[in-house]
Amino acid sequence: MEPILTTRHLAIGYRDAKRDIEVLRDIDIALYRGQVTCLLGSNGRGKSTLLRTLAATQPALAGTVVADGHDVSALPKRRLARLLSIVTTDRTLAGALTVEELVSLGRQPHTGFLGRLSDADRQAVAGAMALAGIIAKRADYVANLSDGERQKAMIARALAQDTGIIMLDEPTAFLDVASKLDTMRLLRDIARREHKAVLLSSHDVALALLFSDSVVAIGPDGRTTQGPAADDATRRRVAALFGPEAEKYLNAIIQHSAQ
Repeated sequence: MEPILTTRHLAIGYRDAKRDIEVLRDIDIALYRGQVTCLLGSNGRGKSTLLRTLAATQPALAGTVVADGHDVSALPKRRLARLLSIVTTDRTLAGALTVEELVSLGRQPHTGFLGRLSDADRQAVAGAMALAGIIAKRADYVANLSDGERQKAMIARALAQDTGIIMLDEPTAFLDVASKLDTMRLLRDIARREHKAVLLSSHDVALALLFSDSVVAIGPDGRTTQGPAADDATRRRVAALFGPEAEKYLNAIIQHSAQ
C-alpha cells in the first residue's frame, strides 16, 4: 500500500530575521488511507508545529512533505485545500453561524468565485453532517452547542472539504470522557469507511493506543519515530516519553491486551 503523505528529512521550526529556530529535524513519517495515526509527545515538543508544517500553513526549514505525489510547499492554496484539511485547537469564532452554515464553509475549495453551493455541494454538506453525527443540529447556532457537538461540527466541516487527508490538533482537548471516546470512535470510523488518512495529536496516551493504527512519537531528544500502535515496542517507546507512572500504566495495558 502506497502512503498518501510522506516526509523526508523534514526539519521544522521558525525563522526570524537573524536565524532559524529548529524545533525538530530528520522527520520521516508516512500516512496511509484507511488508517488513524496519532502524534504523541510532551507539551512543547513541536506537535502543533509539525501539523502546521505538514498542512503547509507554516514553511519547513528543510526537507519535503509530499501529499498524493505533490510537494505541498509548491501547491496553490486552492489545490492544497482539495488534498488535506485541518482542524485546529483554536476555539471557533463561528458562534453566529448555524451548524449547516459552518459545515458549508468546507466546500469553499470546490465552489466557484462567488462561493455559491450547487446541489452536489449541498448533498456533500448533508452527508458530512450525517457522517459526523451532527445533522440533527444542522439548524442550531454553533454558539449553543456543547464542546463535543462543536467538535463534531468542525469534523463535519473537514469532511465536507472532501480531502484524502484530515489532520486534527488535540481534537479531544476540551471534551469530557464520554465525548473523548465518541470523537475517537468517529475518527476511526471515518478513516475506515471513507478511506481517509487521519492524523491527530493527543495528550491522551491510552486513547491514542486504543484507537490508532500507527503512532508517531516525539522523544525528549527531539527524535521522531513511527510504529504500529498495537506493537509492544511502540507502546514502551511511548511510555518512556511520559515517565515512570505512564510506563506502569501502559505496561498494564500491554499485559491486558495480551490476555
